[in-house]
Amino acid sequence: MNREPGWPCLRATDGGCVLDLSVQPNAKKTQTDGLHDGALRVRLAAPPVDGKANSQLLAWLATELRCPKRDLQLLRGEASRRKQVQLALPEQAVATWLDRVLCP
Repeated sequence: MNREPGWPCLRATDGGCVLDLSVQPNAKKTQTDGLHDGALRVRLAAPPVDGKANSQLLAWLATELRCPKRDLQLLRGEASRRKQVQLALPEQAVATWLDRVLCP
């Protein structure tokens, strides 16, 4: 399913794209949970202690998007539930992944 004009949580940048996230730590398992206020909601099975949730988020995204973890960078939200992640991936590749996980 291809959406026009695109996903509200995703925007292109020079050299990749930025993904807006709304993170809920301490979940039973790590998974997407739809959109929330213009951001992709992700439930994380990690506590928000000592950066564990941020580390798990980046590792999970790298696995989901089939890219090296070095292609992801947390831009904003180190101590917040609202986060922005810079992805060194084409916007279309991330949009295709969003289509797959949110519109089965």
